[in-house]
Amino acid sequence: MKEAGEIDAAEDGLYGQDRGDELPEHLRTREGRRAALAEAKRKLEREKNASAPSEAAGEVEVAEVKIELDSDVIVARTQGREGWLREARHQLDEHRRREAKPIVRSRAQRLLEAERRMAQDLDVERAANEAYEHYREHGRDTQGRRLSRPPKPYGPPDIPPGKINTTDLDSRNVKTPRSYTQGYNVQAVVTEEQIVLAAEVSASSPDFGHLEPMVKATKRELQTIGVTDIPAVAVADSGYWNEQQMDHVVADEHVQVLIPPDAGKRQTPRPGWQGGRYTAMRQALATEYGDQLYRRRKAMVEPVFAQTKHNRRINQFHRRGRSAALSEWRLITATHNLLKLHKHQIATAAA
Repeated sequence: MKEAGEIDAAEDGLYGQDRGDELPEHLRTREGRRAALAEAKRKLEREKNASAPSEAAGEVEVAEVKIELDSDVIVARTQGREGWLREARHQLDEHRRREAKPIVRSRAQRLLEAERRMAQDLDVERAANEAYEHYREHGRDTQGRRLSRPPKPYGPPDIPPGKINTTDLDSRNVKTPRSYTQGYNVQAVVTEEQIVLAAEVSASSPDFGHLEPMVKATKRELQTIGVTDIPAVAVADSGYWNEQQMDHVVADEHVQVLIPPDAGKRQTPRPGWQGGRYTAMRQALATEYGDQLYRRRKAMVEPVFAQTKHNRRINQFHRRGRSAALSEWRLITATHNLLKLHKHQIATAAA
């Protein structure tokens, strides 16, 4: 009691008859509080006007994206105008992936960003069509002759076509085994012990085109932790069949590839997929060693996704944006690895 009395006396000497938690002097009257609120509103308006982009449709700034279209690579695929458009869209998607812009919370700003992206899509489409028509007009065939006839003229639309999700602008309507869903396509490289070596997130629905990036990501992750050994064989399902990337992985990354050209449910080869590397790969898979290697794939990578989605109940991302989804996916795979190592340590100690 004596100590409490001393504390009260000291506070009385410091604050007088006040309690010590009173409002500041300028907020103790109604007029003072109104003036302070008005000033706070004016400050918020100034900050909003300084940070928010112009809302006029004609003033939306479209960032220029440098698109490099190599006619030697594109023409070799014999895809015509669509091949040039696909390559341009791929480069634009890579540009946005490297930008890794977060998805803003404000709906108004998301709508403006959606408008900017759709205008950017249209600009890239126009550039790809101009490059294709220039090639058709001035290009030469393999024998040095001018191409036979000019292409049909391209008429750009008045407004950007297509749709975009205004909640998560990076996401896509990706195909699932049973339907479609708005989200991402997650990738993982797994060892025989079901340890995830690399984890990436893509906005494209098919697995086609992810073989080489995932092999490079795996080597990069291994080099980061000081592992000099590289994987000897990359085993993947038929969705990863990409001849150009398979050649690069074998020649540049020094990793052998074992991918069936036919899906597992298919009883006969695809039309036109005969001879050459198709037959060679089927023969490699038909050998005892090749068959054993490929059969181990299901026991390596499929349980990782089953454990994540069904046992751990992680079947969706909780954050928006590709960079946020990538961080979340890597956190999920990291905790998966920790659980695996923990169980291995317990089993080793018990033995």
